[in-house]
Amino acid sequence: MLGMQDEGRENGIMRQWYERLFENYANRYETECFVKGTMGECDFIEQEFKSAGLRRILDIGCGTGRHAIELARRGFSVTGVDLSESMLKKAHEKAAKAGVSVEFKQMDARQLDLPLEFDGIIMMCEGSFPLMETDEMNYRILQNACRCLLPGGIFMFTTLNGLFPLFHNVEAFLAAESVEGNAHYSSNSFDLMTFRDHSKTSITDDDGNTVELDSNERYYVPSEITWLLKSAGFDSIEIFGARLGAFSRDHALRTDDYEMLVIAHKPLSNNI
Repeated sequence: MLGMQDEGRENGIMRQWYERLFENYANRYETECFVKGTMGECDFIEQEFKSAGLRRILDIGCGTGRHAIELARRGFSVTGVDLSESMLKKAHEKAAKAGVSVEFKQMDARQLDLPLEFDGIIMMCEGSFPLMETDEMNYRILQNACRCLLPGGIFMFTTLNGLFPLFHNVEAFLAAESVEGNAHYSSNSFDLMTFRDHSKTSITDDDGNTVELDSNERYYVPSEITWLLKSAGFDSIEIFGARLGAFSRDHALRTDDYEMLVIAHKPLSNNI
């Protein structure tokens, strides 16, 4: 079992919990219950993007490429970026097996060095945002998404619904959703001043080792997301309840939605 403090260091540098989580977890990640919603989620993304005439897609925090590969299979030109080398290795293997071409790049979403060439951007299942350790880092990801998106483009992402922990117990919800062999969460402590949930996350990595992490995730209420996106340069922001594998405009956001689905547009001009 990995010690929480000592094992979090590499060459004297403290690695964040999300870096350690995904350094050797690609195969196990493929068995997590939430990946089973990929096809239904891609149905919605395809419908939204094709109806708007979007073809060039950036997947931020693409992980093992589950959305990127499926969207490429459906005719989109896709680039996927992720911080984890091991997750990207798995993504390359899956894309080759599927016979599709996806450009995968190892990049930090806080420092995206990409040209202004995408007309659609997705960031699914807390891909990068809202995992960062400060609000400023999370905001930088939204800014970078806007910078990479062509005018008139669409940014679609899911994030943790800050209304949920005000009405429900996060630890009880995650325990009820837990499946044997998947990640396990405990000792959740939600901070009303920061809207951050601190918890113990336990996984079994691809080598069969138990890894325990002190995780820290930021929940956002709809008004915050709207203001942050407008400040970053987006407009026409819509927020819905994110249901696993069943994204829909018919799902008005509720307090019992653990995640929310956000759709924002970049205006054709800078005058917003």
